[in-house]
Amino acid sequence: MSRFGLILPILCLLIACKAENELLSKQSTLPNIVIIFTDDQGYQDVGVFGSKISTPHLDQMAAEGLKLTNYYAAQAVCSASRAALLTGCYPNRIGIHNALMPNANIGLNPDETTLAELLKSRGYATGIFGKWHLGDHPNFLPTAHGFDEWFGIPYSNDMWPYHPQQGTVFNFGPLPLYQNEQVIDTLTDQSQLTAQITKKSIEFIERNKANPFFLYVPHPQPHVPLFVSERFKGKSEQGLYGDVIMELDWSVGQIMQALEANAIADNTMVIFTSDNGPWLSYGNHAGSALPFREGKGTAWEGGQREPFLIIYPDSLPRGKTIDAPIMAIDLLPTIADVVGAPLPDLKIDGKSAWPLLKGETTKSPQEAYFFYYKTNELHAVRQGDWKLYTPHTYRSMKGQLPGKDGLPGLYRQFTLEKHELYNLSHDPEETLNVANENPKIVTKMMHLADSMRNELGDALTSAKGINNREPGRIE
Repeated sequence: MSRFGLILPILCLLIACKAENELLSKQSTLPNIVIIFTDDQGYQDVGVFGSKISTPHLDQMAAEGLKLTNYYAAQAVCSASRAALLTGCYPNRIGIHNALMPNANIGLNPDETTLAELLKSRGYATGIFGKWHLGDHPNFLPTAHGFDEWFGIPYSNDMWPYHPQQGTVFNFGPLPLYQNEQVIDTLTDQSQLTAQITKKSIEFIERNKANPFFLYVPHPQPHVPLFVSERFKGKSEQGLYGDVIMELDWSVGQIMQALEANAIADNTMVIFTSDNGPWLSYGNHAGSALPFREGKGTAWEGGQREPFLIIYPDSLPRGKTIDAPIMAIDLLPTIADVVGAPLPDLKIDGKSAWPLLKGETTKSPQEAYFFYYKTNELHAVRQGDWKLYTPHTYRSMKGQLPGKDGLPGLYRQFTLEKHELYNLSHDPEETLNVANENPKIVTKMMHLADSMRNELGDALTSAKGINNREPGRIE
């Protein structure tokens, strides 16, 4: 064999080793991603957002990271909100509306790219500990959508035989507890679930501390029925709801402590937010969206504006507040930007907010945000400080007796007959309709609405979108 013949394989081996080392080095510097996602928590249900409930760990996140005052869930209901968070799409683009019921014949389409799948392409370990709610048939479960591990429940914690309207409105079966694809228990008591989810999350961190990981913690609480462990009962002096929030804050603290103990806190991005606003019909078992109007199940500010905290010591400023609007659809492209992952092949709606978070700009990543509800009804558009509402029917507890101690009150239906316009910088409570005084702004925002109707449709105007995709289906 010639000298060249001997050298060539060695040279190829050295090049391959160098490439592998560069990949390993890059992976070792990739940040861990943690998203803690609560259920039905109101804007005001965190100390730094105005709550009387003690939330020291969340307050510390705000002090050491960023507080966003104009963050929106993508829709004011469970499944749709989660679909947007994990895909970067308006939920109606991908055929997910409202809250999926047990045994629904649809779920998140396997053709969609989730945040877990995107991060797996960059070498991340992926785990979800908590509520899924994007389909409970096997090909819709988390482990079919990029998650290596799952411990939790497949849908909302009230979809069980102990629902206060069981036998009249609903007929739910047992609530299963899953470990990956296997049902390991059926829940009759949820008081230990927050602690169990926290424990599983910490174990995941410890198992994967040497490699980049994505930890998704969608807590079932404080969605009704409220449950809290014995150690937190009565601790808040703000009722059972306050006790639940305190335990969730404790959970955040435990996860942050685990990151510190494993010397990976500085290179970990932690996000805390919620899926939608409070379920106001449950009265003292609901949170607060004050100072905003209405709550869960509406496009008013109280339905979709959520507390949002993010900390990433290696890369983000400390103790700052960001007032520019962003939405859950922007999180996937933002994280893709951070880790250098390509965006999904199928069209998404989100845009990277990374320049905004780093302080390189004060502008929102989007020209406008669109607020859909029910089955593809366009209820509102926000551009800058302006928010335009389209004619639609919405629910409210105005003038109604609220529920109490786990029993719901009855919503009343109200109808907007005309467009209404609010300036959120001057009137965040949405009390003064200024549409008549600002006809040019109304016209401009109606054009934005028409453009989105052409894209995704609007059941209120019978507009058929040209770019909607189908959910996954069980035939």
